[in-house]
Amino acid sequence: MSFADRPAHLTEPRWVRGILLLLALGFLALFLLVPLAAVFVEAFRKGWQLYLAAIVEPDALAAIRLTLLVAAIALPVNLVFGVAAAWAITKFQFRGKQFLITLIDLPFSVSPVVAGLVFVLLFGAQGWFGGWLQEHDLKIVYAVPGIILASLFVTFPFVARELIPLMQAQGSEEEQAALTLGANGWQIFWRVTLPNIKWGLLYGAILCNARAMGEFGAVSVVSGQIRGLTNTMTLHVEILYNEYQYSAAFAVASLLALLALVTLVAKNVVEWRNARYLTAAALPVEYPGPATAIKPAVA
Repeated sequence: MSFADRPAHLTEPRWVRGILLLLALGFLALFLLVPLAAVFVEAFRKGWQLYLAAIVEPDALAAIRLTLLVAAIALPVNLVFGVAAAWAITKFQFRGKQFLITLIDLPFSVSPVVAGLVFVLLFGAQGWFGGWLQEHDLKIVYAVPGIILASLFVTFPFVARELIPLMQAQGSEEEQAALTLGANGWQIFWRVTLPNIKWGLLYGAILCNARAMGEFGAVSVVSGQIRGLTNTMTLHVEILYNEYQYSAAFAVASLLALLALVTLVAKNVVEWRNARYLTAAALPVEYPGPATAIKPAVA
């Protein structure tokens, strides 16, 4: 559609569009690019040697290892839960379906600090299960298990919320066609459903991983902030900053900033590949019908 064919409300003067573009770019520069650049400037202000020393310091390495451990556990658990929840919600009708959707959205509406306090109430020394845990010499709050549970709580909606609208839009016609061709449940999932949702699944995994590594509020409550033991990277940055070790704090923060940049690049790559996949899927095909397309996939 040419500019002349656009509706009247879309034919703003060039200067209006220019002002809007400048405002958008100015906002991004002021609130995104400048703070991000400031992190790296402060991190390297005293040179490479101090930067590397702050990263390889034992407490910093322990925080990095713990952050990677939490993400390595939270991501696959959320992938399994997200796919299972999206499959159940989009493919079946059952009582309590809307309640399940509400539970999935719960971490989006509850403050992470409140979520951390809930885990303290449940598993703390004075919590509901605190006595039983002490009797069996188990520790959740102020230990690694509590950090993992808190991270799981705040990250589990991401994969499910990416897949549910995608699978609802795709419908179940292909799965039903595969079923009529003799495919069993695993064949339908691996050869029909999973290829259709792979880009949405990867997109949700990227967001989930980034949130797991960057979470602060919930893990701050349940970790106890024990240096070298229960401090993630975000908590380690806060401790260093409160101790006026600004160069070390910004050095560790630069790793989180790099994670954000990598996440942004990965997100754009996934969106680009998904757009290409949707464009290719919309092209005319040479086979006579959907059954012919599905049959080789489940054979």
